[in-house]
Amino acid sequence: MKVGLISIGIGAGTSAESIKTIAANAERLGFATLWAPEHVVLIEGYKSRYPYAPSGEVMGRLDSPLLDPWVGLGYAAAFTSKVRLATGVCLVPEHNPLALAKAIATVDHLSGGRVVVGIGIGWLEEEFRAMGIAWERRADRTRDYVAAMRRLWGEEVSAFSGEFVNFSNVRSFPKPLAGARLPVVVGGNTMPALRRVAQYGDGWFGLNLTPQQTAEKLQKLGALMAQQQRKLEDLEIIIGPATHKPTADDFKRYRELGVSELVLPPFGPRSAADSVKRLEEIARRWVEPAASAG
Repeated sequence: MKVGLISIGIGAGTSAESIKTIAANAERLGFATLWAPEHVVLIEGYKSRYPYAPSGEVMGRLDSPLLDPWVGLGYAAAFTSKVRLATGVCLVPEHNPLALAKAIATVDHLSGGRVVVGIGIGWLEEEFRAMGIAWERRADRTRDYVAAMRRLWGEEVSAFSGEFVNFSNVRSFPKPLAGARLPVVVGGNTMPALRRVAQYGDGWFGLNLTPQQTAEKLQKLGALMAQQQRKLEDLEIIIGPATHKPTADDFKRYRELGVSELVLPPFGPRSAADSVKRLEEIARRWVEPAASAG
């Protein structure tokens, strides 16, 4: 198994120097993927429920810096050559799909084909309202947008006709190195999210899950994949583990379930030396045991 880290554009990784330090040292220490989250705005006094914490509230302060993920990942690309660059997750329905496809393809082009597009439909209704974007039917909008972006990435001259996006005779360059096969990983733990994985995802990103919870979700996902005449084994399974103190058995159980990558949450701002020390501690606790687990 591999280990990734949510580290770009959040927590310790929000300045130019800190991104350089984290990116270069994460690659040196064998981390597989650097992940960047996204919110365009956060809302004071929001009523929406954050789905990945028992409290229903987002972790951290609302006034903490949160960078645009594609700008942050593009900057991290300049200091790395192997580590993957992923969004965890990009809120697709908040974007114009042609502009988003361009940003994604640009980072993939500059990084030599290292982008993974982690996507979600959003949980913060107030953010959508503030941006003037319809909250309703955002899942259908996301499906349309992903299909349209794949068309742009894979064709010389593109056309798409859907409910939420229409275009014809469009040229968009550069293309991602993998073209329309650029991996799209769908995030979320709910049944609707798992259905989206089965319908059009190249992978699944589940968050804050124990091995037992992961097994239960994968059983449901396997049935949904079969309904789409697809195989669970064809998906990349990525999990944000529920514990930060794993046992050898935890690593073994995740591996046996087919999990390919464990993704750890961000750590807070600190000096460059302390960031390197923290990365080395995480590597000893996670990267090396996960690699040994197979």
